Amino acid sequence: MTPGVLRTGRPSRNELGRALMESGALSSDWAPTFAAVDRAVFLPDLMWPYDMGIRASVPVDKREDPDAWYAAADSNVPIVTQWDDGAHLGRGPGKLSTSSSSMPSVVYTLLQDLGVEGGMRVLDVGTGTGETAGALTHRLGPRNVTTIEVDRAVSAMARDRLCRHGLYPGVVVGDGFEGHPDAAPYDRILVTVGVREVPPAWIKQTRLGGMILAPWGTSYGNADAVVRLEAKGEVATGPFIRSVEFMKLRAQRGPVIHHADHLSAGPLEDAEQTTTDLTAEEFVTGQFTDLPFVLGLRVPHCREAVADKREGARPVWFYSLSDLSWACVMFRDGERETSVWQSGPRRLWDEVTNAYQWWRDRGSPGVTRFGLTVDACGQQAWLDDPTNECWPVHHPA
Repeated sequence: MTPGVLRTGRPSRNELGRALMESGALSSDWAPTFAAVDRAVFLPDLMWPYDMGIRASVPVDKREDPDAWYAAADSNVPIVTQWDDGAHLGRGPGKLSTSSSSMPSVVYTLLQDLGVEGGMRVLDVGTGTGETAGALTHRLGPRNVTTIEVDRAVSAMARDRLCRHGLYPGVVVGDGFEGHPDAAPYDRILVTVGVREVPPAWIKQTRLGGMILAPWGTSYGNADAVVRLEAKGEVATGPFIRSVEFMKLRAQRGPVIHHADHLSAGPLEDAEQTTTDLTAEEFVTGQFTDLPFVLGLRVPHCREAVADKREGARPVWFYSLSDLSWACVMFRDGERETSVWQSGPRRLWDEVTNAYQWWRDRGSPGVTRFGLTVDACGQQAWLDDPTNECWPVHHPA
């Protein structure tokens, strides 16, 4: 059989479906769509699935190894399909992943969260491979689904794959941040790229009582949480429902941090040096944990960078996005006190530890106890209830 021919009825795909059902990621109402809309149809010959063992994206080429390619397509792993906004050429990974196929468990959990019913109109922001738009089209019909993608080449490939699969949603090239008013109002807006700001356009284009579902995060790190917002006229509000991580909308990737610029403005030898009794075990909690997301909510215009541990030492850096202030904490195994350096107009470590203590004082609340309100004045985060403790969160310009 030639690599270009789609293999149907694959045992590995059937096993993936069973695993998704058993985990709860795939609900019974979405099972027919999973069966009909094959992820493999939407993937390029050369792709880069994430290898959980080595924690890196690795190249797999269908033309060279179709068995490995289909095994990756039928695995619950994210797959990079474009690097560096399409500028990257060659077999190896590029610098920045800029389009991908999300983990099937993430895709179908989001589709469950969307709560669609027959006749609803949906805007899919971030077409990518086209698989999510295809799933929505299978469920709701082509007239009820519009998908928008900023990258013209990515959009064209998705359109071609959708058509070959007999699926014909409205496929639009444009900035998803602006939505697509021509097909509005929508009952649901599903965003499959990470955002740091919910634009007014999405709220205006969602019918009263409709829903916006989006991975939302801050500049503090890559930690996102899915926010489920109910549109209430010119206001949208709702809770965060789970931790995720998505590549960011191109307009909201945030500034590139140049370590040397911060250190040139405030050399290490001139920095204020103190100590802290906060341990690495308390503070460096890892991916998909609550603390990094909460710190991002509470410490504005700050980026954290956790370095790998070497010879028992792990530095954690903090960079201001509003000036060239910085801080560094050096956690060392076996030491009771940890050295801290801070430089610049802001005392970033003080801001971070104040946020940490705020979190601990409230019982270390998880992501799902927080929520977001968006209106003409901007974005406000809140704990437990919009009428309870709330504060503004700003996206750096």
